Amino acid sequence: MNGVPAFEQEEATIVGLQAAMASGALTSRSLTETYLERIDAVDPLLGSVLQTNPDALEIADALDDERRSRGPRGPMHGIPVLVKDNIDTADRMRTTAGSFALGDVTPVRDAFVVRRLREAGAVILGKANLSEWANFRSTRSSSGWSARGGQCRNPYALDRSPCGSSSGSGVAVSANLCAIAVGTETDGSVVCPSSVNGIVGIKPTLGLVSRSGIVPVAHSQDTAGPMARTVADAAAVLSTLAGADKDDDATTGTRIEPDYARFLDAHGLRAKRIGVARHLAGFSDRVDRVFEDALAAMRELGAELIDPVEIPHVGELEEPELEVLLYEFKADVEAYLATLPPEQPYRALADLIVFNEQHADVEMPYFAQEHFEKANEKGPLTEPAYLGALATSRRLSRDEGLDAVFERHGLDALVAPTNAPARLTDYANGDHDVGGNSTPAAVSGYPSATVPAGFTFDLPLGISFIGRPWSEGALIGFAFAFEHATGHRRIPDLRPKVAPEKGSAENLGAVAPTAPGVHAR
Repeated sequence: MNGVPAFEQEEATIVGLQAAMASGALTSRSLTETYLERIDAVDPLLGSVLQTNPDALEIADALDDERRSRGPRGPMHGIPVLVKDNIDTADRMRTTAGSFALGDVTPVRDAFVVRRLREAGAVILGKANLSEWANFRSTRSSSGWSARGGQCRNPYALDRSPCGSSSGSGVAVSANLCAIAVGTETDGSVVCPSSVNGIVGIKPTLGLVSRSGIVPVAHSQDTAGPMARTVADAAAVLSTLAGADKDDDATTGTRIEPDYARFLDAHGLRAKRIGVARHLAGFSDRVDRVFEDALAAMRELGAELIDPVEIPHVGELEEPELEVLLYEFKADVEAYLATLPPEQPYRALADLIVFNEQHADVEMPYFAQEHFEKANEKGPLTEPAYLGALATSRRLSRDEGLDAVFERHGLDALVAPTNAPARLTDYANGDHDVGGNSTPAAVSGYPSATVPAGFTFDLPLGISFIGRPWSEGALIGFAFAFEHATGHRRIPDLRPKVAPEKGSAENLGAVAPTAPGVHAR
């Protein structure tokens, strides 16, 4: 693997790590040291970690003492976790969304999800790189690039995109730089980097996981979610993150399961009605073949496939969605800036625009800030244009979209390829939309889970299960059954680029790009 030393905790799971700590074979400190050494050895190739926690070893020591004196708090006790750098940590690390504009201020308190992790006994190992401002700055961004962190790279082929915006979280988990990670999604930013980096990602129902203390894009779609190498680990993290928060009125706690691990069932697909969203496939013949193999595996596992089904209005969501995001970004980011300490000089979106202009050499060497500028022109959230776009988005994605197809066919979930293989990183043109299916679940606020489904040209592909609101437990069961039967997760080898498959002249880099669309954010 390009001279990178072997890693003793490669592909370690939460259950396995807890067993090793219970037996004394590992301590949280030794595990944390191992991951820090791994980051030092491997991440210069990948650029997935913005900063490590200077207090991580001290925290691990305290958790080891607690384990010896009182026993573990639960499955997360002593487990190192990376969090995306738009999630507040009130410690000696910064929360910057990848921008130098937020580089000098420490938040006054932890985000709710970080408090939950700390209370569960997790070690906050560091902050993961991301697409700057969660990929909502430019129409021609390069996913995985931030001014502070540079370009994050796909561990299966370093010239390929890690997808955005939770790029560092996905890459670090895939390359075994941490046990687990937390990402955030507005539209695609958990499921896309999970899929193209060969891991599991869960995008929860809006309101299952608190948004407080997270640098926002848009409150009608934002959510944090787990990213892990296995469905079981993702379920354990979701159990920790989910909870009612008085500072986020979307969270009520009424539909939260205390332990999502109880849904892990190797027979979880048996007799379930799964709608095959073929109109969301068709990225390429190779992706379609992987999808057909996945469908065959689901049939063998006892699923009843309703094939095909179509989600109405998918092609009509982009315009109202973008209008909503532009309005909400201005309102939400300014509300977030108001929570920062007084020494933070930037209090309005207009201030950030000026900062980027004044520091264009480091902030805008490859792409500009069109979304910032368009959002800054928007008025308050009482304007008819915003209210109309929001109502249209909800009607088309929920009432006449996912709700309609679930009811019409009596479905337990929908399934589709998560996205096309990782595209080439291309600063000259920016991201090219080569295919992805995150938007219906993102705009509706409904849950989805992606799980590895195979490879093409040694690049990972995932399939997504999309569910009704609050159906995370069911989706975990479906994803676990599929994962248990197929085992498509493969350790990345950090190769410089993808070579054509033997006997084929085809090169994935020759996929014809489309015009830039809605980026994963």
